[in-house]
Amino acid sequence: MTVGKLLHRGGVRAVHLQATSVASIGLCVGLWIRAKTVDQDERGNAERRALFVGLWPPMFWLIGQSVREYEQGRSC
Repeated sequence: MTVGKLLHRGGVRAVHLQATSVASIGLCVGLWIRAKTVDQDERGNAERRALFVGLWPPMFWLIGQSVREYEQGRSC
Protein backbone atom coordinates (compact mmCIF):
# COMPACT_ATOMS: atom_id res chain seq x y z
CA MET A 1 0.00 0.00 0.00
CA THR A 2 1.44 3.39 -0.98
CA VAL A 3 1.75 6.48 1.17
CA GLY A 4 -0.59 8.35 -1.16
CA LYS A 5 -3.29 5.73 -0.76
CA LEU A 6 -2.94 5.64 3.03
CA LEU A 7 -3.13 9.42 3.34
CA HIS A 8 -6.09 9.60 0.96
CA ARG A 9 -7.94 7.00 3.04
CA GLY A 10 -7.18 9.12 6.11
CA GLY A 11 -8.87 12.14 4.53
CA VAL A 12 -5.74 14.04 3.48
CA ARG A 13 -5.93 15.53 0.01
CA ALA A 14 -3.13 16.79 -2.23
CA VAL A 15 -4.28 20.38 -1.76
CA HIS A 16 -3.83 20.07 2.00
CA LEU A 17 -0.23 18.94 1.66
CA GLN A 18 0.63 21.56 -0.94
CA ALA A 19 -0.83 24.29 1.27
CA THR A 20 1.23 22.93 4.16
CA SER A 21 4.31 23.15 1.93
CA VAL A 22 3.68 26.82 1.15
CA ALA A 23 2.94 27.56 4.81
CA SER A 24 6.20 25.94 5.89
CA ILE A 25 8.07 28.26 3.54
CA GLY A 26 6.47 31.19 5.36
CA LEU A 27 7.37 29.65 8.70
CA CYS A 28 10.97 29.20 7.59
CA VAL A 29 11.23 32.85 6.51
CA GLY A 30 9.65 33.98 9.76
CA LEU A 31 12.08 31.93 11.82
CA TRP A 32 15.00 33.22 9.77
CA ILE A 33 13.96 36.84 10.33
CA ARG A 34 13.50 36.14 14.03
CA ALA A 35 16.99 34.59 14.15
CA LYS A 36 18.43 37.90 13.04
CA THR A 37 16.80 39.70 15.99
CA VAL A 38 18.06 37.48 18.83
CA ASP A 39 21.36 38.03 20.57
CA GLN A 40 24.56 36.41 19.35
CA ASP A 41 24.49 33.58 21.94
CA GLU A 42 21.14 32.22 20.70
CA ARG A 43 21.53 33.06 17.00
CA GLY A 44 23.14 29.77 15.95
CA ASN A 45 20.32 27.68 17.40
CA ALA A 46 17.68 29.95 15.86
CA GLU A 47 19.31 29.74 12.43
CA ARG A 48 19.54 25.95 12.64
CA ARG A 49 15.84 25.83 13.50
CA ALA A 50 15.01 27.92 10.42
CA LEU A 51 17.15 25.70 8.20
CA PHE A 52 15.51 22.56 9.61
CA VAL A 53 12.05 23.92 8.85
CA GLY A 54 13.34 24.88 5.40
CA LEU A 55 13.73 21.18 4.62
CA TRP A 56 10.00 20.54 5.02
CA PRO A 57 8.47 22.19 1.90
CA PRO A 58 9.84 19.76 -0.70
CA MET A 59 8.85 16.80 1.45
CA PHE A 60 5.25 17.99 1.86
CA TRP A 61 5.03 18.92 -1.84
CA LEU A 62 6.25 15.51 -3.01
CA ILE A 63 3.94 13.64 -0.66
CA GLY A 64 1.13 15.83 -2.02
CA GLN A 65 2.12 14.80 -5.54
CA SER A 66 1.89 11.16 -4.48
CA VAL A 67 -1.62 11.72 -3.15
CA ARG A 68 -2.58 13.62 -6.34
CA GLU A 69 -1.38 10.73 -8.51
CA TYR A 70 -3.50 8.36 -6.45
CA GLU A 71 -6.51 10.70 -6.76
CA GLN A 72 -6.13 10.98 -10.54
CA GLY A 73 -5.62 7.25 -10.99
CA ARG A 74 -8.65 6.51 -8.85
CA SER A 75 -10.96 8.89 -10.76
CA CYS A 76 -10.18 7.30 -14.15
